[in-house]
This record gives sequence, structure tokens and C-alpha cells, in this order.
Amino acid sequence: MHPPHPCRSAAIGQRNLASSDSLINLDRFNQPVGMDHDLISATEACRLLGISSATLYAYVSRGLLQSRPGPDHRSRCYRRQEVERLAQKRRAGRGAARGAAQSLDRGLPVLETQISLIQPDGPYYRGLSAIAAARGGATLEDVARRLWDCGSDDPFTAPLALHWPASVAGFAGDTTLPALERTLAAMPLLGLEVRHSFSLAASVRREIAALLLRQNAALLLGRPPSTAPVHRQIAEAWLPGNDEFSELVRASLVLCAEHELNVSAFAARVVASTGAHLHATVCSGLAALSGPRHGGATVRAHALIAAGSDEIAARWQRGDDLPGFGHVLYPDGDPRAAELLAMLRRQHGHSAALGELDELIARAGTVSGLHPNLDFSLAALCRLHALPVTSATVIFASGRLAGWLAHALEQQAQDRLIRPRAQYTGLRP
Repeated sequence: MHPPHPCRSAAIGQRNLASSDSLINLDRFNQPVGMDHDLISATEACRLLGISSATLYAYVSRGLLQSRPGPDHRSRCYRRQEVERLAQKRRAGRGAARGAAQSLDRGLPVLETQISLIQPDGPYYRGLSAIAAARGGATLEDVARRLWDCGSDDPFTAPLALHWPASVAGFAGDTTLPALERTLAAMPLLGLEVRHSFSLAASVRREIAALLLRQNAALLLGRPPSTAPVHRQIAEAWLPGNDEFSELVRASLVLCAEHELNVSAFAARVVASTGAHLHATVCSGLAALSGPRHGGATVRAHALIAAGSDEIAARWQRGDDLPGFGHVLYPDGDPRAAELLAMLRRQHGHSAALGELDELIARAGTVSGLHPNLDFSLAALCRLHALPVTSATVIFASGRLAGWLAHALEQQAQDRLIRPRAQYTGLRP
């Protein structure tokens, strides 16, 4: 057995490179520095896993492990915690316990759904490619009707009050309040205004979902409700009269609309399984999105863009992750990000700001082998249009609401409570 290579410890403050659409491995952030953050050599990683070096490299290419440069810039190092976690999964066998343990960590499927399917070329919304929908001019409302399985029914034709009720009027338009917090505060009160909020009739529930889609967008923007398409509401609020920007927002909303059981969608689905009304499920999704490891991913990606390409190599050499790069479900690159970045290049192809972005992307690819994810592309959109970084969160939350509601509708139609069991690892009686 070869002794472990003396790789240096990873830096304090590591960040999860998973996008706003991924379930989070919380263990990576709860360990004291100097314990499970140590980097080990390829030889030691192979020993712990009981595999050959060729298999180790295959694991890296499939996104199961991440490597870092070694001290001599030719060897590679690996996080001990990630290696040991993978080794534990390999030892767990194929029984029910293994399935339960892995289901909540990007492992085996945890629920059946007809809403979306994640493929290497991007997500599919009930069989329709999200990339194709974005290219074809679909609006958020179009994909919402598909995700909610509306058929010929159009819930967006229902009447809409173009003013806020008294219960929220005092703060719904207060743009000095953070967008997510303003929306979270208003949603429970708006739910009180909805008649038949607990109705099981599919048409009624879809009308409530359509109402919520519009209310959510208006609250995030700090504006009164509107019957205009959501992408036009956003574009007119930020860059009025800019049709090219409006198209970017439209495509972004479509690409953000749904991504299977990401952490916020799963939270919304669990709440929906209790029979709670749709306004409550939206609150749970927004609450999950408010976490820095989910909705905050765009903020970290924006900070990296602001730091510039010179920061890429330094971060990677320290063992830090690159916010906005890499996605465990898309080891060959996030197709949603590629589509949105292609649109940005068509509109800003000769700008110096886009040149800097492309330089940063190329540098990240050379240093780490990682590709931009959706968080990066949303942050890039904000950067190129001189928008506050929180604008990316508004776009994401406006679009993803369609997916949360789809999961809530599907779960309540199944009429089953989501109640997983825990595997106790504490002190025995």
C-alpha cells in the first residue's frame, strides 16, 4: 500500500458548486476545518474505494467525484470526505436501506412524477424539451399550462383583480423590502382572500395556480398584479422598451420553470402532500429558495464574475469551488446555461463585457474542466444589463413557481402523505 500523498488542506469557506436546482449535501459544510476537508492523493482514493486508477478517472468524468491539482501541478488530489462518502455508498449494497439513504442525495428516485425528465440535453416538460420551448418562443404561461396538464383549458383567462387587497396593500409595493421577503410575507394573507382554496376540482386548482403565478411575479417586482405575460412585466419594470431584453427574460423563465425534485420543489411537494392550499406550498418553495445554497447561488456566481478571470485559478488551487460552474446532473455542461449564453452572445457579441465573460468561462474550463450552469448564465444576464444581482433571483423565482405548482397539483391528486423514515445513528437506548 502506498502512503497518502501529502496534499495540502482545502481552504476555509468552501462553497457547494451545485446549482440552485440541486439537492444539497449539507455534511460538506458542517465539518470542522482540517478534518474531512483534507485532500488525498489518487493512490489513497483508489485504496479507499477499492478501484483502479482508470475507474477513478471514470468516476471524475461522470461527476461522481471532483479532483483538484496536486502540489506539482501534474498529480490530482481528491476530497477525503467525498471519497469516503462514495465508498460508503458502494458498500451499502442494493437493498431497501441503500435506496432510502441515497434517495435524498441525488441517488435513486424518491417519487414518481409525470412532470419533468432530466436528460443530458436538458429537462423535458411532459415530453417537451425545455430548450426547444425556449427557442420556439414559448412563454412561462405556455409551459405552465403544459406542466399543469391543462389540456385545452386555459386557467389564465380567469378574471384578475388589478390591485392588492387591503391586507397586503401597505407593503406589497414597497421596493425597499427584499423581494423574497416581501413575497413571503404577502402569500399567506393572499391565501385568505381565495375562495375554494381547498377545492379538489382540477379546474379550480389550476385557476388558483394561474393567479399565484401572476401574484408571485408582481410581488417580486413590487408592482400591482397584471394580466401581461410575466416576461413582459419583468422587462418593463427593469428595461422598458427593450424587446431584446424581454426575449432574454422570456427564455430564462422557460428554462427556469421546472427541474424535477430540486430542493425547493421537494419542499413544496412535501407541504402539498398534507393537503395545504397552494399559497402555503408556494411559501415553502420560496423559503427553501431563500437559502444561500439554493437561491443564493446566483449571488455567488455574480461575485465570481465581478472578481474576473484572474480569480479562477487562485480559487481552484486553494481547493475552493467555482460558483456558477458545474452541475452534478450535467457533467458535460448544463444545456440551459448554454442556450441562454448563446442568446446573450447573439445580442452582445461585440461588447467588452461579453468578452470578459467568455474569457472567464474559458479560464474556468482550462483550470477545472467545469462548464457554466444556469446560475452563472442568470448572473451573466444581470451583469451584461447592469442589473442588481438580486434580479437573477427574481427571474428564477418567477419561473420556478410554475414547477412548484405542478408538483403540488400532482402530489395532491395522488392523495398521499410524504413521510420518509429516518435511519437513526445516535446513542442507542
